Formats: sequence, C-alpha cells, structure tokens
Amino acid sequence: MRHPIRTALAVLALAALPALAQDTYRIDPVHSEVSFKVRHLLAKVSGRFTKFSGDIKIDTKDISKSSVMVSIDAASVNTDVEARDNHLRSDAFFDVAKYPAITFKSTSVKEVAKGKLEVTGDFTLRGVTKRITFPITNAGTQAGPKPGTVVAGFIDGALTIDRQDYGVSYGKGMVGDEVAISLNIEAGKVSN
Repeated sequence: MRHPIRTALAVLALAALPALAQDTYRIDPVHSEVSFKVRHLLAKVSGRFTKFSGDIKIDTKDISKSSVMVSIDAASVNTDVEARDNHLRSDAFFDVAKYPAITFKSTSVKEVAKGKLEVTGDFTLRGVTKRITFPITNAGTQAGPKPGTVVAGFIDGALTIDRQDYGVSYGKGMVGDEVAISLNIEAGKVSN
C-alpha cells in the first residue's frame, strides 16, 4: 500500500517543476530539401540528397537553447545522372562504403533579427569534422495537414564549404572547390 503523504509530496514536487518550453520537430524528408551546387569546368552542376533525417528542438522561451541534429545518407546523392552519382559515391568523392553518413550537430542557435537565425555546429563529411555557421529563416509553425498535427518551417538556409577541407580532392581544376549548399526544411511536431 502506498503511503498517502509520500504520494502527495511526490505529486507536489512534480507540480513545482517548471514546464519545458522545448518542442521537438522531426524533419519531413518528403517536404524538405538538402541540395548543392558545384562548378564543373565552366558551368555549375546541381544535386541533392534524397534520404536524411533529424530532429530540431525549439525552445520557444529562449531560442538560444534550441538545437539541431541531422544525418544524411551519403549514398542517396542524386544529380539525375546515374554514372555521375555512382562516381560521387566512390572513394573519389563521398566514399559511402567507408563513410555512409554526413552529419550535423548544432552547438548554438542565435536569432540575429526577427525570424533570422544563425546556426553553428559540427559538420562531419568523410570522417572530417569542421565547425560551420549558416543563416536560415524561421518560417514559424502552423497546423499540419492531418488533424492535431503541427509543422515548423526553416527556409532559405545557405552555406558554402570547401570540399578540400574534407579530403575531397578529386578533379582539382576541373571540379570547383566551393560547394554551395541550400536547405529548406519542414518538420512535424513530435507528441510529448
């Protein structure tokens, strides 16, 4: 039999805890985009990744306590040319057999203007981790397509990395070193 005073104290202690202001949103890859553009000779070639996942934790009271964690399936690279995609999967570029995931884990989130965020964190590609910062717009939240669901949007994220920093040196002079990455994310709120 439970002791009624202990039970009452436990309930009071739980009630005294502050409510968490942090909501978790799971990235919806069907309505999101992780794409890139890189120079090849005199033109630019575009590509994207079709498989990725991650969680965005948004602290509604203090945005600086928010966080982002993303994992991209490197083998899902798609430039709409099968031979090129297979080459990108090889050890000349992503080396997906050895490094199957490209990851990002935030270390800070800062609101620099209304709805404008700067996200800093550790980006890992081919086993090399570098600290990067990129701007992205917090498009807010709204009701999702299914009753009772909520979605959040983060759009127009953009950053440029130097592929040489990550040991991707194949095609020097033919393939540009600077890779422009674009991010547009829709994420669904996870029930607490």
